[in-house]
Amino acid sequence: MPFITTKDGTQIFYKDWGTGQPIVFHHGWPLSADDWDAQMMFFLQHGYRVIAHDRRGHGRSTQTSGGHEMDTYAADVAELTTALDLKDVIHIGHSTGGGEVVRYVARHGQGRVAKMVLVSAVPPIMVKSDKNPGGLPMEVFDDLRKQLAANRAQFYREVPMPFYGFNRPGAKVIEGVVDNWWRQGMIGAANAHYECIKAFSETDFNSDLEAITVPTLVMHGDDDQIVPYADAGVLSAKIIKGAKLKIYPGYPHGMLTVHADVLNPDLLEFIRS
Repeated sequence: MPFITTKDGTQIFYKDWGTGQPIVFHHGWPLSADDWDAQMMFFLQHGYRVIAHDRRGHGRSTQTSGGHEMDTYAADVAELTTALDLKDVIHIGHSTGGGEVVRYVARHGQGRVAKMVLVSAVPPIMVKSDKNPGGLPMEVFDDLRKQLAANRAQFYREVPMPFYGFNRPGAKVIEGVVDNWWRQGMIGAANAHYECIKAFSETDFNSDLEAITVPTLVMHGDDDQIVPYADAGVLSAKIIKGAKLKIYPGYPHGMLTVHADVLNPDLLEFIRS
């Protein structure tokens, strides 16, 4: 399997299929590159080179004891893009991966990035504070940590229900999607997932968003029960210069999976524009 080794010795697993303009996909918590199957297949068939990596501590990458914060996540991406000599790249990030993209593009992407897409992404900042009154209380994230530490396997059975909107009245649960979420989560390291909760909830991306100048599309479902759209996608689109915002009525956090038939063509349209 393909890996790159970072400066601190961490092995980062990645998939790299096809030729053409590269698209790099950044997954959410606590998943892996496998969460992008529907997008990687779609864009591969449309003539793009598609690349997705497992964040450190996630999937098949090294289960490190440290480095589970956005600066290191972004630095790992920088090492990956340098090792693969990627240029004119489109970066697409979902949820926590959206934060990773924002920090990477703002701090490392100069001269390499063509466009950026944030999908159900965590920026500008999730946790509630005086500066972010619309955020979620710290107790929400403390409860996530508590449940993860107590029984991660059961917790990862429960999270996909709101993640994909399967808990909504009349929703049909897609068992394979739930099983795949659980599978991806359990492959990763408990310590990395625990520490990543702080990374995705407490990292302030406002200055990163202000520094971004590449064309950007922000996509968010208005029934996102994980990252509420009004304090995330809407605000990010206001901060990023010239960003385009697209809100999807009734769509959940995991809309890239359960509504790939709608989102993939929208992504393609933006990339080709």
